[in-house]
Amino acid sequence: MQDLHESCGIFGIYAPGVDVARITFFALYALQHRGQESAGIATAEEDRIYIHTDMGLVSHAFNEEELALLKGNIAIGHNRYSTTGSSVICNAQPVLVGTMDIRLALGHNGNITNSSSLRVELEEKGYDFNSSTDSEVIANLILSSPEKEIEGKIKYAMRRLQGAYSLVILVNDKLYGVRDPMGVRPLCVGSLDGGWVLASETCALDHIGAEYIREIEPGEIVTIDGNGVRSTRIESERKALCIFEYIYFARPDSLLNGRLIYTTREKMGAILLREHPVDADMVMGIPDSATAAGIGYARASGIPYHEGLIKNRYVGRTFIEPDQRLRELGVRLKFNPLTQEISGKRLVVVDDSIVRGTTTPRVINMLRKAGAREVHMRICAPPIRYPCFFGVDMATRWELIAAQKSVAEIKDAIGADSLGYISMDGLIEAVGQPSDIFCVACFTGNYPMPVQLEMDKLQLETLPLASLRSLSEIET
Repeated sequence: MQDLHESCGIFGIYAPGVDVARITFFALYALQHRGQESAGIATAEEDRIYIHTDMGLVSHAFNEEELALLKGNIAIGHNRYSTTGSSVICNAQPVLVGTMDIRLALGHNGNITNSSSLRVELEEKGYDFNSSTDSEVIANLILSSPEKEIEGKIKYAMRRLQGAYSLVILVNDKLYGVRDPMGVRPLCVGSLDGGWVLASETCALDHIGAEYIREIEPGEIVTIDGNGVRSTRIESERKALCIFEYIYFARPDSLLNGRLIYTTREKMGAILLREHPVDADMVMGIPDSATAAGIGYARASGIPYHEGLIKNRYVGRTFIEPDQRLRELGVRLKFNPLTQEISGKRLVVVDDSIVRGTTTPRVINMLRKAGAREVHMRICAPPIRYPCFFGVDMATRWELIAAQKSVAEIKDAIGADSLGYISMDGLIEAVGQPSDIFCVACFTGNYPMPVQLEMDKLQLETLPLASLRSLSEIET
């Protein structure tokens, strides 16, 4: 994957008699690919909310003692990749906010494009902020609503928010799942041991033994409590599911709109072969997101598929900078070539995308040093010419190589013998759904709502941050 960073993972569970904190921990494990900067869990028991957040991977953020303190029958969890606000402990989620009348914990996947103006408005009304995230803006906006019932407060916030958001919200004895009216980020509901769960992806349900029920619809609010599940919606003018969920973000074993991600990626590879055939000796995919597409290309072409790079899957996100010698090794910290498989071969190398164009030439150079005669790059996404403002930390437009260069110029810049991107029509064919339900703004520049092209993910950092407690117990 080339410089395209994850969105967040969210999870919620309502299951009396179940160790909900432990279930949430393992669900977050399944969603770890969506964010590796911090993790957190909040639980509710009677009139109290417990919360623990920490930096790093899920396995680093919790131990047995900390999980034991997270009591209750309801829980929400969050894996973070920062799209608004820097990677510091006070920006870890779930966020916890409250007034004299109500307390709530919230986990958010997405990006709110009008968060700055909303925060100024809320601060003028006396609401305090302990982070620089748009998630805390959402939570306080819900609190600020003049409506009396929580569902009404959430609807009020939804009508004011602009951008992308899937939410899990914990309030007293209720769990809420919310998806923005365009449905940019995924969210599904399942059942478990007489209770109910919410998750960004179905793979999390599989890992905890839950049964997938359905996707939460754009604009839908799902309320889960002792009376079961009920639903309400606000009007949605159009759908705009991020098509990169199919290309890269979602795990290959997840279902999205009833379609297995792995099968969809295989079809992308087959269409790449149809659109950009080439004589070669071997097909390989850049692990792990392009493996299925590489297999699809190989099957359609009859060219053998082999692993050409081995990924070090035990290297998580680290805050330790490599020294100069290791820095010069570049992508070798992440990949190592299988020289005997590659040497003397004409390679078709399938990858999911090219963003800045900084990593791809290093990979190609590594393959050539391993003895590859030719390297033909095939890309599962059309050229990315515009930044994303809806929950993906991608790049500014001037950093996007396809915004500055033609395909032929990119080929020369990355050092490939040939370069082929899937077409927009080919991508839509692979996904197998109507084109008008997707956001494809990063390819076309046609955003589903107005955006500010100079938006910065650190735009809320001008105000001082207060440190959050890593573990707190709050009476509601």
